[in-house]
Amino acid sequence: MKSEEFIKKIKTVVSEATISDVLENLESPAGRNPNKELLDVSNWYNSLDQLNKFYIRRIIETSVDTSVFGFLCVLDEIRTVENSPNKGSLKLFYTNEEANTLINNHEEEYLHDLYNNL
Repeated sequence: MKSEEFIKKIKTVVSEATISDVLENLESPAGRNPNKELLDVSNWYNSLDQLNKFYIRRIIETSVDTSVFGFLCVLDEIRTVENSPNKGSLKLFYTNEEANTLINNHEEEYLHDLYNNL
């Protein structure tokens, strides 16, 4: 798996799936006995007109994309998780029987840029 394919899969199985899950949970909270706060938020959301639901969807999409982008910046070592002068290095490998591929190769295009370009 190459970086581009990894990012496409992240977009599908993380970003798009999360957006869908959040919206589904807003429309109809999952579980036998959802907590009162979630039910209150769901009732509020379901009382909105289509335009306001569209705005809520855009807020969710922006939040998810911003979070994934930020995490990819950490994997790209653009955002650091350590404040010490002796910082470690993050390496993300995809490994299967045929290959061992460095996904966040800093000599190629950054993961966060690939994500932004989708």
